[in-house]
Amino acid sequence: MISFVGNRPALQIGRYQVLDYDTAWLDDALRRAAAAADHKDFPFVEEICDGIVQYLETKCPLRLLQLDDLYARLRLMLVKIGCTPIADKLVPLAPPVTVSLVRVAMEVGNGFELAFFETLRGELASLRGAGAEEIRFVGLRQSVLVLRGTQQWNKGCDGLLREIQAIITAWNLDQASLSRPLRLLLDEPAA
Repeated sequence: MISFVGNRPALQIGRYQVLDYDTAWLDDALRRAAAAADHKDFPFVEEICDGIVQYLETKCPLRLLQLDDLYARLRLMLVKIGCTPIADKLVPLAPPVTVSLVRVAMEVGNGFELAFFETLRGELASLRGAGAEEIRFVGLRQSVLVLRGTQQWNKGCDGLLREIQAIITAWNLDQASLSRPLRLLLDEPAA
């Protein structure tokens, strides 16, 4: 049985599901929309976030909620309370998403590093399109072992590990110039 935090439904973001999330990203999305609508002093952000949390924890009948559906409901709520300019400027922002590099490596198979990088690039683009700005990667060392087709760490693994880290770092740098950059985090040390 899956345990849901605060009885909230899981959120579907692209092909990923997020179970354990706080609501700081909702607050951020509302503040961005208010600023974009020239209502920087919008006083009801906390109340609206509390209303969404209450809906998620007590009224939402779904166990899996598409992020786009949540934002559609949020837009309707904003329109109903007379905040149409803010609703019009609301851009989906997702909670932090965790991506298993092991899963990606297993999908492409050992010896297919280029396919791994292309698949990962596609995953990032998909998550970016769904509103993700913070993505945490897990399973870095294990994914290297899968891609190398070995169970023992060797010098080839060291090289591939550095290459994956360099590419993720480069993606971070490429995104820094965007108005909504991605924040890509590697969860495990390279040692």
